[in-house]
Amino acid sequence: MRFIVGTGPAGLGVHLIEGDKAWNLTALDPAVGTDLMGLIDGKADAAALETRKDEVAAAGVGAIVPELPVAAPGKIICLGLNYVDHIKEGGYDVPSYPALFMRSLTSMIPAGAPMVRPSCSEQLDYEAELMVIIGKGGKHITEADALSHIFGYTIFNDGSVREYQRKTHQWTPGKNFDATGPLGPVVVTPDELPEGAEGLKIESRVGQEILQSATTSDMLWSVARTIATVSEFTTLEPGDLIAMGTPPGVGHAKKPQRWLRPGETVEVEIEGIGICASPVIAEEEMLTREAAQ
Repeated sequence: MRFIVGTGPAGLGVHLIEGDKAWNLTALDPAVGTDLMGLIDGKADAAALETRKDEVAAAGVGAIVPELPVAAPGKIICLGLNYVDHIKEGGYDVPSYPALFMRSLTSMIPAGAPMVRPSCSEQLDYEAELMVIIGKGGKHITEADALSHIFGYTIFNDGSVREYQRKTHQWTPGKNFDATGPLGPVVVTPDELPEGAEGLKIESRVGQEILQSATTSDMLWSVARTIATVSEFTTLEPGDLIAMGTPPGVGHAKKPQRWLRPGETVEVEIEGIGICASPVIAEEEMLTREAAQ
């Protein structure tokens, strides 16, 4: 199945997608709720609702204004180094254990919302990533069982302010500027994709300029191995998010360096899932707009 959480003609809700049409499952059954947690927790049955979708009017997918697929995930865990060529372009050694960091909810935005280049730095970079949404929680999950814990896959742009990422050995500041991490809009259940979402083309671009292009088969740590590794130290819970790292081609490694600029729109596309498109805006302009409202 394919879902978009967002606001359409029938209001805010979880929309089932087929082709270019969307049905608001929340309007069909309020138990669904206004993000994916109702389906993840089993409060509503998506398969049963799919058979009743024609009880509500269909809308065009383009008419849905996206919101975050999970409104308040308990944890947002990210892999920093998961593609060998990206590791090399960053000047790091290939690690024997994944580089892991956390992102805050205030750093996250839905697909389509503006990425904000902060006033304190011009070094806003892009990172195309596969995002895993946990459906079934657990601790010490085995690699063999890990894929059964996934609700779905979506798209993430791990927007990074490199100047602040490089200030210390800890990446937290550069990875957590407000409104720098677009997520979504489409969430795809595992049955719609190859096992472990392997072999999917992943690309980022601005207009006709291709910034990154690779395949998820190039990941050092597979989705299953990552879930098993993460669950060694933390209990994964339904709705948690795990970002799977980015391929080579990021802006800080280019010569000359290539930062995102206000007025541009950056797109991240993953085969079989869709496109996460985000306009870029300067923080100063955002503050001006907010003051005028």
